[in-house]
Amino acid sequence: MTEAATAEARVSSFRAAERLGRIQPSPSTAAAARVRQLKAEGRRILDLTVGEPDFDTPEHIKQAAIEAIRAGETKYTPVNGTPRLREAIRGSLRRTHGIEYSDAELTVGGGGKQVIFLALMATVNAGDEVLIPAPYWVSYPDMVRANEGTPVIVETSAQNGYKLDADALEAAITDRTTWLVLNSPGNPSGAIHSEADLTALAEVLRRHPQVSVLSDEIYSEISFTGAPAPSLAAVAPDLRHRVLVVSGVSKSYAMTGWRLGYAAGDPALVTAINTLQSQTSSCPSSISQAAAAAALEGSQDFIAESVPVYRERRDAAVAGLQAIDGLTPLVPDGAFYLYVDCAGLIGRTTADGRVLSSDQDVTLYLLDHVGVAVIQGSAYGKSPFFRISFATDIDTIRAAVAEIAAAVEALR
Repeated sequence: MTEAATAEARVSSFRAAERLGRIQPSPSTAAAARVRQLKAEGRRILDLTVGEPDFDTPEHIKQAAIEAIRAGETKYTPVNGTPRLREAIRGSLRRTHGIEYSDAELTVGGGGKQVIFLALMATVNAGDEVLIPAPYWVSYPDMVRANEGTPVIVETSAQNGYKLDADALEAAITDRTTWLVLNSPGNPSGAIHSEADLTALAEVLRRHPQVSVLSDEIYSEISFTGAPAPSLAAVAPDLRHRVLVVSGVSKSYAMTGWRLGYAAGDPALVTAINTLQSQTSSCPSSISQAAAAAALEGSQDFIAESVPVYRERRDAAVAGLQAIDGLTPLVPDGAFYLYVDCAGLIGRTTADGRVLSSDQDVTLYLLDHVGVAVIQGSAYGKSPFFRISFATDIDTIRAAVAEIAAAVEALR
């Protein structure tokens, strides 16, 4: 039998679990993979897809990791992190939000993404509803579905800056609602819920004690308002036991590959998350923990220096895109994304006669026609938009905007 025939005769015994059919691969991960493929084929691609700082991890953080390796800190750690890291997390939360947490209220994982997944795994039963305001980070709905919950998408409006308002929250809550996911600054919108916004949401939440809040604050310190984004746990301290504050070092300290996130919240929930962690990865990387501790407890100059750079890039991208007929970028208060309304391009026709009928058509057109990679807004629950990341150098941003302008100009 030939090798080809042998391969054809081989039958896989793999049987996918039912939960796998409820979720899709991350659109942002898929977009990044497509960009890598095109670059490998020799295409010039201006990549605005990945939410990853182009800065290197600060030297003192890398040095802390090297020193940990040399000191033999290469063993298992406690499930909820080393004592040094826990103290550094407490100090960071105290510095940014003025909140004191105990060890029993802290959990540490392999990135904020893992912490969120484990929190949902620990709490969501079949049929439970999780409220997710749109636009949303692409992974929230699929994480809920993977854990047998029902994601309930709550619409937001341009009039409110695409932030969740109290009336929409009240209308969405049912007796099956267990969680509200609140991401501020938001990905993809960059919107920050102000203290007044959070106070209004807290009033609603007080009437519905069964609803907990997963407050994803991974971009908290990348804020263009002059201060970290406020936290519901600080604005409404009486609700603190119902708020799981999730953060990490990936975005603020350019440490995406170190995979270190953490959360603070109710001790019973934290214990449940730690139990799941003990049965999955046992603990996060000891070396990443040493690096994260150095990031949180050491000089914060990197944040002070990088945020103005992000602001400059934001302003350049906004100015360029606002000048393009048919595009309206939302001006973000934080994070490093622009969510661009492309409704003005829907219905236009390309030079080869194709009609752009969706934001996915727009993104594919930009990629194929001028080599600019962005992500369709439908992946984030709001259309027609596309998202760009300005966590890249300003020359790439300006070149990409110029190419987008040329592509739009070529439409009929």
